[in-house]
Amino acid sequence: MVSERVAAAAARVGRDPDEVSLIVITKGRDIGQIRRLYDQGIRDFGENRAQELASKVGELPGDVRWHFVGPLQTNKVNRVRESTHLLHSLDRPRLVRAWVRNTSRRIPALAQVNIGGEAQKHGAAPDEVEALVALALQEGVEVRGLMAMAPRVDHPEEARPYFRQLRQLSERLAGRFQGMEELSMGMTEDYEVAVEEGATMVRVGRAIFGEGS
Repeated sequence: MVSERVAAAAARVGRDPDEVSLIVITKGRDIGQIRRLYDQGIRDFGENRAQELASKVGELPGDVRWHFVGPLQTNKVNRVRESTHLLHSLDRPRLVRAWVRNTSRRIPALAQVNIGGEAQKHGAAPDEVEALVALALQEGVEVRGLMAMAPRVDHPEEARPYFRQLRQLSERLAGRFQGMEELSMGMTEDYEVAVEEGATMVRVGRAIFGEGS
């Protein structure tokens, strides 16, 4: 069970398992599958497509905490913002400004870092994140920390240097900006290593639903 493996990974490095939140990624999953997890006590769910998030919000109870974890176009902000508990993918100045435009609500966000420097992935470069966070705070966004996806590797242990780099970057930024406590990293392939390296949120889908479900 994923929650048990999260707890074991935390224990291996002397962390309290309660420091780690499990975000269940529901991309492509139907309401019945999600509802069964809700009935088991899960409240944090993640989506990476604006249309899919919008279609699911009204089908589940209001105490669900929806996390938007995918790349977000500025013209889709209004479809996502009002139902999102936390945006994990604040990655560029234009999105910062769109996220706070024409609303009195201040939905918190994580700054996304392209920790592996991969052209196909979104996120600010590590040396650009500090400026992005400063701009977001100036514009009124509550930035709670960082998010990243490690490059796809053959073995989870190979992701460790990337998670460690993100944690070190997070610690440096926390020295300048208040409230930078969250570290969203780790997915089905590598979430245990991410927990060992300091993740406060892991985003897991296939390990919960199963590859073929």
